[in-house]
Amino acid sequence: MRALERLLDLLYPPKCPFCGRLLERGEEGWCASCQEALPWTGPEDGKTVEFCEACLSPLWYRDGVRDGIRRYKFDGGRGHARLFGEWMAQCLQDRGTRPAGLITWAPLHPKRRRERGYDQSELLARRVGELTGLPVENTLEKVRATAVQSQTGEDEARRANVRGAYRVLPGVRVDGKRVVLVDDVVTSGATLAECAAALRQAGAASVVGLTFARAR
Repeated sequence: MRALERLLDLLYPPKCPFCGRLLERGEEGWCASCQEALPWTGPEDGKTVEFCEACLSPLWYRDGVRDGIRRYKFDGGRGHARLFGEWMAQCLQDRGTRPAGLITWAPLHPKRRRERGYDQSELLARRVGELTGLPVENTLEKVRATAVQSQTGEDEARRANVRGAYRVLPGVRVDGKRVVLVDDVVTSGATLAECAAALRQAGAASVVGLTFARAR
């Protein structure tokens, strides 16, 4: 495995997800400059999302973080899920208030997933589950293709854009469970709220949103 990793590093030299610079010897995951510049949130920096008990995020969605998420989602940077998920898992463990029962994610529409080749929120959820030991389950499906939220406009337009777009998969049981709902970014909170509402209607005891970054 280590030989394969060395070969891949030669063919595809690792870059910092936030600034795009090639990593130097001793740098792992991200560069030293970005380590000092990243906009970390604090324990008191909560975001209210409807139908969620809490919404946790390790970073603010701005500057290099915005660039990192763009590279992760749109430039084939799926490998960044390991680092991003690690920070999300730490955030959940540090700031979570009660033990969770399972981890799930806000899914892409099947068409969008085929175009991208992966679901960025699923990769993050599975990494968080790997690090926390919590079970990861596919509980939701996106039943209606929507416009890209970041291009939709004001908060009300974003809520209208995703209204009725998600439902709990047939046969999935979340009765009485405390669910951690993963997405990459929370801005207006419309996507998380719509997914959380579906989970609560299916019997989930509570839902905690967990994203890599959040807008102010």
